[in-house]
Amino acid sequence: MKHITSTFILLCSFFMGSFQPLLAVEAVPAAKDVTATAEAVNAVKGTGKIVIPNPPQIAGTSFILEDFNSGKVLAEKDADLKVEPASLTKVMTVYVIFNELNKGSLKMDELVTISDKAWRTEGSRMFVKVNERVKVEDLLQGVIIQSGNDASVALAEHVAGDEATFATLMNQHAARIGMKDSHFTNSMGLPGPDHYSTARDLAKLARTLIKEFPQYYRWDSQKEFTYNKITQPNRNLLLWRDPSVDGIKTGHTEAAGYCMLASAKRNDMRLISVVMGTASANARSDESESLLNYGFRFYETHRLYTAGQALSESRVWKGDSKTVPIGFREDFYVTVPVRHFNDLKATINVDNKIMAPVAAGAAMGKVSFDLGGDPYFEAPIVALKAVPVGGFFKRIFDEGLMLVNGQIGKWL
Repeated sequence: MKHITSTFILLCSFFMGSFQPLLAVEAVPAAKDVTATAEAVNAVKGTGKIVIPNPPQIAGTSFILEDFNSGKVLAEKDADLKVEPASLTKVMTVYVIFNELNKGSLKMDELVTISDKAWRTEGSRMFVKVNERVKVEDLLQGVIIQSGNDASVALAEHVAGDEATFATLMNQHAARIGMKDSHFTNSMGLPGPDHYSTARDLAKLARTLIKEFPQYYRWDSQKEFTYNKITQPNRNLLLWRDPSVDGIKTGHTEAAGYCMLASAKRNDMRLISVVMGTASANARSDESESLLNYGFRFYETHRLYTAGQALSESRVWKGDSKTVPIGFREDFYVTVPVRHFNDLKATINVDNKIMAPVAAGAAMGKVSFDLGGDPYFEAPIVALKAVPVGGFFKRIFDEGLMLVNGQIGKWL
């Protein structure tokens, strides 16, 4: 396939005018075990002159740290290892409920009758009573803030009739958003041989939930919830330690250990961390905080392009328009080491034989990014509008041009 390659530099004067650095290093607390010492500099990974200290050592089964907007993974260990998710399962439970609310098939003030099974559910509880009628909104807060197993079962039964059917919904949503290594058999996270997930999948779930349902995500930062005159605190200890942390869930079983899925936002940069299999509630908080501090200290995220912004115009053959604008479907972000944004360069590669018809959103090529002279990552670009087939004479004219160009190419 022939390509036309056009190279352009992301000029500092352009981007700094619109997008100021999102993070001043001096304003962020130091990450645990990551200090500006000779030992840290000697144990770095980097590209060319770009050096980044290794991430902190995390005492857990697996972990991952990634940027919310760009999806860039900043640190990971065994992130694809299938493990018991414990109550992190409830993030998928509430995601399913949020989708039902969004479709209009469920209402916040809708009343749910508490079954005997929900009432008898063991583990962390909201303390609803059998045959009591409870609003969906209260049950959601019971799940999100109090991690109530009884509230999870009640919602699952109300939406799907029973937990097994609700688990089918959970797995359908998991497949849809690309959680390739997850499978759920219940709504609350009780252990089972076919109930598992990974740190990477859980981070993907968190990104999807926060992006699609910001109006409901606000509950994750709520520190306590009172129901039936019983007040219970949110188990996410980082809500008290770090004002930038605003969610999302903790979990624990004997087999899974202590787990945490956390998100924090400083200035305009949001990070998501997942830590699985630590030894205690304090340990999962400490390790999550360490990862988040590492990410904020050593990386920064910039929005390079807005959704629908044309990066270039590409020739279209036999269409009713001679060119098609090419760019990104959504706002496009990049995460780079702190103070190295100006070392980023991009190259656009577009097919030079684009034939009509062209559908809006059709893949047109890719943008390759180099950082400090070495490959960094690639991103697909698409047609920003449709180009229908042109009229008879337009098609004949372009056919002639293509024949002439082909002949000239042979001569050259």
